[in-house]
Amino acid sequence: GFYTTLLLTQTPELILTQTNNKAEILCELKEHTGVYWYRWSWKRQQFEFLVFSNTLGKATYGTNVSQDKFSVHEARSQSSCSLHIRHLHPSDSGTYYCSISQSSQLLLGSGTQLTVVDALPPKTTQTPVSKKPVPRKPKSKAASREG
Repeated sequence: GFYTTLLLTQTPELILTQTNNKAEILCELKEHTGVYWYRWSWKRQQFEFLVFSNTLGKATYGTNVSQDKFSVHEARSQSSCSLHIRHLHPSDSGTYYCSISQSSQLLLGSGTQLTVVDALPPKTTQTPVSKKPVPRKPKSKAASREG
């Protein structure tokens, strides 16, 4: 079975990026013998095994997984491991999980949602809309000090 656990901390939670960009997902972990990386593909609605990296830094790739696209970087302390993804494409969108095997269980990280789009929405200068309605005060001379 799959278990999420505090042994694995995955960051960031969300990545929104454009086609052909790169992404990096960091996984902080306690003791382990190797890290598995999985992707839940939104397009195909299935779990896909991407790569396994052992503590010696040797990577084993899943079938049809491009080594040019995915690479695993392990911190010297072995307390963190990151997955680098290059040449991003909308089909790479999905939820990525780091995972370790512990006492015959597969422990999953919290997951990182990666969304790859051809064009990012234009950045607007407006402040994000908060959920609470903001009462509009009538403009008075006293309130117009900012500027």
